[in-house]
Amino acid sequence: MNQLRTLWSYIKSCQKTTLFQFIFLGVLLVPSLAVAQQGPGVNLQDIFDPEGFSTSINLLIAMALLTLAPFLLISVTCFLRVVIVLSMTRQALQTQQAPPNSVLVTLALFTTIFVMTPTYHKVYETAILPYQDNQITQTVAFDLAMKPLREFMFKFVQEKDLGLFLEFSKVKHTSAKEDVPLHVLIPAFVISELKAAFQIGFLLFIPFIVIDLVISNVLLSLGMFMLSPAMVSLPFKILLFVLTDGWNLIIRGLLISFQ
Repeated sequence: MNQLRTLWSYIKSCQKTTLFQFIFLGVLLVPSLAVAQQGPGVNLQDIFDPEGFSTSINLLIAMALLTLAPFLLISVTCFLRVVIVLSMTRQALQTQQAPPNSVLVTLALFTTIFVMTPTYHKVYETAILPYQDNQITQTVAFDLAMKPLREFMFKFVQEKDLGLFLEFSKVKHTSAKEDVPLHVLIPAFVISELKAAFQIGFLLFIPFIVIDLVISNVLLSLGMFMLSPAMVSLPFKILLFVLTDGWNLIIRGLLISFQ
């Protein structure tokens, strides 16, 4: 416990940003996620017990768990939907690697931070601050931190997807949200986000497909069989996208979908 507080103080001294604090929250989440299905072996939640391991081992394991922060970012936030929609937009434009993957991921990351900021503030005020002030234990901090995240996931998870994992799990089907374990809620939320992202992507492809059909018919009527329709339609797609302020519309639509 003391080692985690020391690590948290060090992170705060480096840079007080939501990104570092989200990573610290990931350190709190990972051990409790592993305890969701008890089994033989070592209980990962005991690694932060001063009586379990030495200080150096505790710190080493805590730093190693930071590598799982990207998986937490993908599985419990809106990042998955945003990055898929942005990628499908590039595919619809057929601009190959423009914009590059690094730009799309960066835009998706900061859009995710923007959308998740209200949820983060709840986590910070109800869990991280009391834990930092030694008012609550790690277990209580995890439970309090998960409440806003669970509310966010329940807001967008589909009942059909949630019922799928409840059906194949050993958990009794329940309508009470607080009784749904994390190892059931998170994968249900992920496939719900995948479905929503592909639905948005389908709508994005429609206007660009229309342009391809029009260009193909024009070239066919002119007898220009050797000219690639994709080469001719690409400037018109970019022109349409620029004139309609496409990136603004896409980000606006994504933000509205999370309200």
